[in-house]
Amino acid sequence: MAQKSSALSTRDRIVVVAARLIQRQGYVGTGIKQIAKEAEATLGSVYHFFPGGKEAVAVAAIAYSAEEFAVVLREGLAGEGAPGAAVERCAGELAVALRESGWVDGCPVTAAALETLGTDSEIQRVCAEALRGWEGIVESRLLDSGFAAGDAREVATTVISALEGAEVTAQVTRSEEPLRAAGRQLARLVGSYGRWPTVSE
Repeated sequence: MAQKSSALSTRDRIVVVAARLIQRQGYVGTGIKQIAKEAEATLGSVYHFFPGGKEAVAVAAIAYSAEEFAVVLREGLAGEGAPGAAVERCAGELAVALRESGWVDGCPVTAAALETLGTDSEIQRVCAEALRGWEGIVESRLLDSGFAAGDAREVATTVISALEGAEVTAQVTRSEEPLRAAGRQLARLVGSYGRWPTVSE
């Protein structure tokens, strides 16, 4: 049993390290030897857990990162009050985290997705699932706030698209403002549906 636990720990280490490396270096810039070294694992153990090699590791790492951000979204959007204010808070949290990382810890899902565009790969599939999952979290919050189903779906897509784009822009310009501006405007968009006041009100 201890051996199984140890093996699981090794697999988890590989996934977490791969997620961080893809976040900072992208999928193309991350090698399987580097993943093994930084995870303090042998190449043999990496291939044991991920017979598909680098792509298989990346798929698991992206799924892990997707759930990390899903937790941030769920926690940020939870509770009473205007959903627009909650979206703005999430944008602010992303801005602070990006600045504190020295502008290097962007979204690994976006990084991997852009690098594999045009391919019919598992990476594209898991990135698409991540984006749809995040949209679903926002959509659910908006539905709970009284939005019509069609509006909730479209606004949720807009929120995630805007946050993802703003995060890339913030990273490139080394400024929190793109995310903070996106948060403010998204709050106004959500508030414009009438049930909730905008943050400034």
